[in-house]
Amino acid sequence: MKNSHLVIICMSASLVFGGLGAWIVGSVYPNILAQYKVGENVDSKNATQIVNLMEEERATIQVVNEVTPAVVSVIARKSRADVVKSYQEQAQYSHLVFSDLSLTDTEAKQLVDVSSGTGFFVTQDGILLTNRHVVDIPGVQLAIITNDGKELPATLIDTDPVLDIAMLRVEGSGFPVVTLADSDQIRIGQTVIAIGNTLSEFRNTVTKGVVSGINRRVTAGFAISGSEVIEKAIQTDAAINPGNSGGPLINLLGQVIGINAAVSIDGQAVAFAIPINQIKRALEDVKSIGHITRPWLGIHYVLVSGETWTPKFALGAKLVQGVNISDAAVKKGGPSDVAGLKDGDILISVDGTTFVQGKALAELIASHHSGDQIKIQYVRDGKILEAMITLGDAEKIQK
Repeated sequence: MKNSHLVIICMSASLVFGGLGAWIVGSVYPNILAQYKVGENVDSKNATQIVNLMEEERATIQVVNEVTPAVVSVIARKSRADVVKSYQEQAQYSHLVFSDLSLTDTEAKQLVDVSSGTGFFVTQDGILLTNRHVVDIPGVQLAIITNDGKELPATLIDTDPVLDIAMLRVEGSGFPVVTLADSDQIRIGQTVIAIGNTLSEFRNTVTKGVVSGINRRVTAGFAISGSEVIEKAIQTDAAINPGNSGGPLINLLGQVIGINAAVSIDGQAVAFAIPINQIKRALEDVKSIGHITRPWLGIHYVLVSGETWTPKFALGAKLVQGVNISDAAVKKGGPSDVAGLKDGDILISVDGTTFVQGKALAELIASHHSGDQIKIQYVRDGKILEAMITLGDAEKIQK
């Protein structure tokens, strides 16, 4: 009976797609087709839907096979003695009491996992991308586990705390690499696939979903590094679990469109990835000069609507003091301070480009290099003024 169904479908499909459709359904997908209960009366519309479904399943399987070899598990380890010391310091700070945690010399030297996530090779000579919050922990030893189960030591090249990315290096050559997409071209509703070290236990787990939203501004909280803001995040309903951090989000062409970074604990199937286009500049920096550079204005700001302001503007970046003492509206001695900006100024354009949602100050600055000179328009006391600012290097400030 199954064979007769297969023949009927092949004939219907061939009416629409010719010999190609018949070959696809009859020869390539008999195993997939057997999963579906298909009636005797199959019209061309149903045949089209079945062929499209099979094509998508074939594409999914193919891109997973292509990308998975480049995906690795990332592990951060500390000696047991260091872990116990951290517990004791936390207990003292929190006024808690722990039982005796004394260790033998052998136990003290043992390495234990303190963090794990996912990463993927972006160059054949061993450069990997992952999330900063996975690896940026003082005193850890880093290692990766490849898809075929090999464990290799890794070193930290650099991190970008703004983007929550880190780049690692593994000694060797000929590593399988991913292809990076143009994430500006993604569309809501398109199919995406996430690959990662789910729950730090199930290596290279594959989940599938769609792009649920784009250009999200998300505040992500991390247990070790506090909270960070992800600009222009990709929202997806593809399941992203603990341990998936740093893994690739890919399209049906097998291209990476983002790095999985955060998941909402308040909603179901709400996860976010950092668009890969935001990371390409950092990768080029590492390839050319060995570390990540980030253009720096030396300000703290909030975005404000200009509808009630005079002069009117669509969107502005108002310089304000942050919650922390270190979050000065204008960093003393920084590029904006040197240019004469002050607390309360509202920045409204960079090099003549006014701010709009999804392309405001952070996005426009990110398109420049440290050392570039830019023209800023800003509002002060109801007047539009201009300032020329030479961008600093956030890497040097952090050091």
